[in-house]
Amino acid sequence: MMFKKYSKEKERRKYVRLDSVFPVEFYLENSKGEILSDLLQGFTSNVSRGGICLCVNNVSPQLLDIIKNKDTRFILKIEIPLHQWPVEAKAKLTWLELTDERLSRYHFGLSYEEILPSANNRILHYCIAKKITLPLVLCIGFFFLLGLLISTYFNIKLSQANRALVEQFVDILKKTSTSRDRIQKLIKEKEELQLKLEEMELGLRNLQEERQSILELQKKRLIEEEQFRRKINELLKSIKNLEEEREALKEQLYSLQVRESQITENLLVLDKKRADLEKANVEKMYQWLRIHQNQRTGLILSYEGDKDLSNVSFLYDQALTAIAYTKFSDFERAKKIFDFFKFKARRSYGGFLNAYYTNDGQPAEYTVHSGPNFWLGIALAHYINKTNDKSYLGLLKEIADWAIDLQNQDKEGGIRGGPQIEWYSTEHNLDAYAMFNMLYQITANEKYKEAADKIINWLILHAYDRPEVPVRRGKGDSTIATDTYAWSIASLGPEKLESIGINPDKIMEFAEQNCSVEVEYTRPNGERIKIKGFDFAASRHLARGPVISCEWTAQMILSYKIMSKFYITKQMVTKAEYYERKAHDYLNDLFKLLISSPSPIGWGEGCLPYATEDFVDTGHGWVTPKGKSTGSVASTAYGLFSYYGFNPLQF
Repeated sequence: MMFKKYSKEKERRKYVRLDSVFPVEFYLENSKGEILSDLLQGFTSNVSRGGICLCVNNVSPQLLDIIKNKDTRFILKIEIPLHQWPVEAKAKLTWLELTDERLSRYHFGLSYEEILPSANNRILHYCIAKKITLPLVLCIGFFFLLGLLISTYFNIKLSQANRALVEQFVDILKKTSTSRDRIQKLIKEKEELQLKLEEMELGLRNLQEERQSILELQKKRLIEEEQFRRKINELLKSIKNLEEEREALKEQLYSLQVRESQITENLLVLDKKRADLEKANVEKMYQWLRIHQNQRTGLILSYEGDKDLSNVSFLYDQALTAIAYTKFSDFERAKKIFDFFKFKARRSYGGFLNAYYTNDGQPAEYTVHSGPNFWLGIALAHYINKTNDKSYLGLLKEIADWAIDLQNQDKEGGIRGGPQIEWYSTEHNLDAYAMFNMLYQITANEKYKEAADKIINWLILHAYDRPEVPVRRGKGDSTIATDTYAWSIASLGPEKLESIGINPDKIMEFAEQNCSVEVEYTRPNGERIKIKGFDFAASRHLARGPVISCEWTAQMILSYKIMSKFYITKQMVTKAEYYERKAHDYLNDLFKLLISSPSPIGWGEGCLPYATEDFVDTGHGWVTPKGKSTGSVASTAYGLFSYYGFNPLQF
């Protein structure tokens, strides 16, 4: 495919050019000084007194459109070897040429609008010297190599610093947990001492009353003198012993109060450190999501650490990451994901495939499941709702209409697991409800509201029809799946559940009673720590023993926060605080699972593993990834959502 040049050939012959390669950092801005791009990189192909030829790889169509705009200016930082400071300049585009279609490599002819004469001379003098002196060329090579070594050194130091940050955070979490446990034990000991003191006070009062009774008898001469003296002495001795025991208990109680005060003060210091480290590590978790986006395809590698999945991007994970990018207003990154599915992704039976290869976007799995498609729709809805950019509304409607076609094939209004699949999943129908509900809010089109109402009716018939199992995994399937409990709260919301006769408290109570587990987790450094979280299923039914799912634990944390807000609106403060404490305690333990990125490209940034055990049965037809330190996009994204209390299934 041939591309026309941006301007006539004579534009390229205005200057005598010197062949020289310099690294260039640049960004684009308009005439108002508004920044139009991220910081980008390229290199010079030729330089002259009037401008440069800038070579840039992987130029996206969106970036090219910005560059072609006559109002766009290049803000340049030209690195000159052997010079301490880069040359700064502002330039405009005079011509462009596509030189390598496979790499999307362009040459851009730029003419300076602003550059200091001394800086321009530095560039030209260096180029002339380069042509004349071979040793100078060798020297440049040396400095480039030195720069590479320095860059590698700083990358190693950055990775070490990030790993240290994760370990400091986990260490603080362990210390705060220990301090809270000690305080709880002290409180229990204090309560026991208080009870003993109260019993002693009652005993003393009884003895005093008995003494008074004997004195009254003695006054009335109703008791013999010897008997009187004996009883009085016994009572005085008992009173003295009780008073001594009481004083000893008071001393113990005072000692416990002092210890509690000291631990509480220490805990306040730890909580301050924890909050600072928590914020820093959460930011690193988001950076981990950012740096894993493939610049060629826009896809995000789902698992970092499992060699068998080292080039696989699952559809569900792309949706979660796009939602995270949208939440943090990282819109260009979200658009790269959406553009892949809008323009490049292969479909089957009208739906997107479950997985694609990260590096080239080719299918990695040919199965089409409903749920991941609906999550892509949810991600698009979040983006459209936040940006008011309707360019992806057509894609969202395609997914929703495809879902309605599947729904119309079922007389009860449910949606199968996929076009070629016969089973019905509660999870997928909860996803569909969220997507239809969001699309109705965006478009006010009644057909999406009707589709959402049909989903509710199906859920009442097949998911919420057995009180002893509040949420079935699917039609005719009473298997316990933790995510269906969390997503019932997140997708429908407590108010909606109550309106259809379902008690949201029972859902949360059942999930905790059946799926909450405590495990001993081995951290990458070999340290073993105890963690409380949620299993994929009722672990007692599985031979493998308890396993914590980081993603599903985060989903439950979010559900606790939703329930807390629900009861705040009802002004039921005690229940709201109960759910908030649950969320806090589980989040505290979830972050103890934080690991450093296991690969060099991750720079040691913090992320969450998929589960506490690798390559074990989840109980739902798949196994956890291989590798003891496998970073998971789904776990990390949902970890962020739970920390911020952000519900991806509702606006």
